[in-house]
Amino acid sequence: MNAPVSVDKLLPELDRRHLDWLEEEAIFILRETAAAFERPALLFSGGKDSCVVLRLAEKAFKNSQGNGQFKGRLPFPLLHVDTGHNFPEVIEFRDRRVAEMGERLVVGHLEDSIKRGTIRLSHPLESRNGHQTVTLLEAIEEHRFDVLIGGARRDEEKARAKERIFSHRDSFGQWQPKEQRPELWTLFNTRIKPGEHMRAFPISNWTELDVWLYIARENIPLPHLYYKHDRDVVRRKGLLVPVTDVTPVQAGETVEKAQVRFRTVGDMTCTCPVESDAATPAEIVAETLTVTVSERGATRMDDRTSDASMERRKKEGYF
Repeated sequence: MNAPVSVDKLLPELDRRHLDWLEEEAIFILRETAAAFERPALLFSGGKDSCVVLRLAEKAFKNSQGNGQFKGRLPFPLLHVDTGHNFPEVIEFRDRRVAEMGERLVVGHLEDSIKRGTIRLSHPLESRNGHQTVTLLEAIEEHRFDVLIGGARRDEEKARAKERIFSHRDSFGQWQPKEQRPELWTLFNTRIKPGEHMRAFPISNWTELDVWLYIARENIPLPHLYYKHDRDVVRRKGLLVPVTDVTPVQAGETVEKAQVRFRTVGDMTCTCPVESDAATPAEIVAETLTVTVSERGATRMDDRTSDASMERRKKEGYF
């Protein structure tokens, strides 16, 4: 009879040499971005992918002091679009992390767009996820950013897989899938006209598993929502919906307390957890090795409306 073996003892058997190649490529893209544009910004929500990109940016532009500590300043600010319906734990983590690093954070508030009348909600509890595009484009115009560095990965969703590392956006902030520029031999066409901008995705070639392997290797801090915790949820359309002020219980639903974690943390109105007992990055790596559904397919209510929902939003200027 075989004795149980801990996850930490099994994981060293994984071949992690590809992480060095992925890290090298991402740092190259970050440095190319900083060199090619005048007013870059790094999208930072406090989510796992943006935390990984932030660590890569530290390696690209700061001096390492060892043990995950870096000295210096990034050559660009951090940018976050706050819907007003973000998880409070994530906002607290975002602010604490930025303060620890001493970086500049620019926040575009969706509430301000509502006050200006550029966003109109059909009802107060409507999902604000898709409306972020308006606030994002307003922040780009206000601060004259010419490139935004994001943490999108090609394995997240079908529309993500269509996009290049450098994604051109026209003067309306729109993405045209059929007019993307070739990227042969890592030669990037970063030319833009006045009013246009780019999105740069340094971890395009990473997977969810790669991200968690890197988080484990680099000991990158994350909001505790990514790890197992008890939460009140209801089961709705095959998803575990967290019970919050903006996602209240509907008629006929039963509240239950479940042990869950979040695979992605976004707007509370559309982000759901999954049942899990993974409490460390190593345990999440082991869990990720067995999943058959992408994180967006397993946790995002708004991406289930149609197969083209993400592509439509991206054409409008979404992240």
